[in-house]
Amino acid sequence: MNTSVDLHQLVECVGDAIVVADANEKIVLWNPAATRIFGYSEAEALGKTLDLIVPERQRQTHKEGYSKSMETGTTRYGTSLLKVPAKHQDGSTLSIAFTVGMLFDGSQKANGVVAIIRDETQRFAEERALKKRISDLENPDS
Repeated sequence: MNTSVDLHQLVECVGDAIVVADANEKIVLWNPAATRIFGYSEAEALGKTLDLIVPERQRQTHKEGYSKSMETGTTRYGTSLLKVPAKHQDGSTLSIAFTVGMLFDGSQKANGVVAIIRDETQRFAEERALKKRISDLENPDS
């Protein structure tokens, strides 16, 4: 059995977005799922910063965390699923869940990140509606 993997094919065919950004937050890889989720084509996203998809109110916190990760070579989100809002090309807000992996150069200095991103907008809305319905049933007088 041939177990070699065509990494380009893998990146192109997965259902989750794969976004790679360099040490300066410039997007260097943007797969078709990222286009489907965020609305930007690969050509529109490449070379832009992650501000493309980070909502305005989260940008400062994001920049501080990103800079710290580049300095230390670590991220606290490597193994845990991070759930945050994101921005679609049309201006709407998405609910995304993702994991982050640190990337390093030959001298083991952090030089970027890879994020594997899933759109959780519909599931989050359904969960919120269900919680509201339960609350309404438990508190009929409110």
